[in-house]
Amino acid sequence: MGDALVLGGGGVAGIAWLTGVLAGLADVGQDVTGAELVVGTSAGSAVAAQLASGVSLAELYARQTEPELQAAEIMVEIDVASLGERFVALMANAPSGAEMRRAVGAMALDTDTVSEARRRTVIESRLPSHDWPARVVRIVAVDAHSGEPTVFDRDSGVSLVDAVAASCAVPGVWPPVTIGGRRYVDGGVRSGTNADYAAGASRVLVLAPMGGPELFPTETPFDEAVEELRAGGATVALVEPDEASRAATGTNPLDPSTRRPAAQAGRAQGRGLTIEWA
Repeated sequence: MGDALVLGGGGVAGIAWLTGVLAGLADVGQDVTGAELVVGTSAGSAVAAQLASGVSLAELYARQTEPELQAAEIMVEIDVASLGERFVALMANAPSGAEMRRAVGAMALDTDTVSEARRRTVIESRLPSHDWPARVVRIVAVDAHSGEPTVFDRDSGVSLVDAVAASCAVPGVWPPVTIGGRRYVDGGVRSGTNADYAAGASRVLVLAPMGGPELFPTETPFDEAVEELRAGGATVALVEPDEASRAATGTNPLDPSTRRPAAQAGRAQGRGLTIEWA
């Protein structure tokens, strides 16, 4: 396999930042959106689906920065650090990764949120196309009951909208998504990037809106995933938000008002990057 693009989680601000970075890279002749494999987690799943829709990068950027084109998001107040502390407390007595994920899944199932139908409408509005693309796109979610990770693709028999909705179902914030009688939560419960699902690619570019190091306990920390990819013969590059991009995101990446500033900061950052496959 050739190149892989790994897009990590980070809320609506993360969607905007990822889109901005990709647009900025393209501005300076480093368009990486044609990668043979795209792995998307949470915010990254939405961007993965958007990239594969056939809509131009310029239009995708406009959909983040122009109010009349933006998706119909739901405002929610949240502090990522506080949510992380809540997850850590849930996971404190869990001896394995699966049990940690089950604990988070149980919390998600017990949390009163907006309805699945209302949340699905948001995901529908994010995606220019609701059809799986021809290229390989892997979207990561976690089974809320078993704690097992699930990778959805065009051969899964699951709609693209449902796959993205599941990957974006932040525990304790959005409702777990029902697919085939099972309930699924955010793929970030397993890993913020799930970079190891790019195994087999010769070059891997990871864009991590929340940074490379994991925010929550995980069986495969980012550094280990990178080591495994390199051991398999891949060259790997990581892009994390710079200071301006972090400031644009603020403390609540689920706030829809962060989209324009995060996209603009990401584009400026992307224009200043030279991707080195180390």
